[in-house]
Amino acid sequence: MNMATDYCGSGDTLDEQEDLVISNSSAETQQFDIVIGHIEEIIMEENFQHLQATFMEKYYGEFEDSEENKLVYTDMFIEYNNLIETYLQQSLSHRITGFCMADFVRQLSSSPSTLEGEVFEILLSFSDFMAFKEMMLDFKAQKEGRIVDFSSGMSITAMSSSVPLGTEMQL
Repeated sequence: MNMATDYCGSGDTLDEQEDLVISNSSAETQQFDIVIGHIEEIIMEENFQHLQATFMEKYYGEFEDSEENKLVYTDMFIEYNNLIETYLQQSLSHRITGFCMADFVRQLSSSPSTLEGEVFEILLSFSDFMAFKEMMLDFKAQKEGRIVDFSSGMSITAMSSSVPLGTEMQL
């Protein structure tokens, strides 16, 4: 993320901050989890979904599923990063007093192997060009009807006694 270069500390040097982080690791983990929780809420909100979909709608036609990457993809990647980072920064700053994107990015990059889920895929799409390209190609496949929807043939059978046996619910 571009904002990782910003420094939001209280005037302490980076070494002093690292010492503080080591002694306060559980508090930092808790703060990190709070930020992730807010990001999960933000990315599920209609405004974020609309922002992201509008961007993908604008550019999905440019992407091709090939090993070669067009130069224009880089410009789109930078535009996407700026758009989403700015939105997240503003949203998180409204929700969390004293939020610092640089601190969050540092925390995020310190434990990438333990991060899973949709929120981390979104965050990965900022810093990893191939994740961004994959997201755009998935959107293109969806728009072109090349993704099969398996949910239409599913049914759920209740296992509790509150619903009569043999009753099925269609999705």
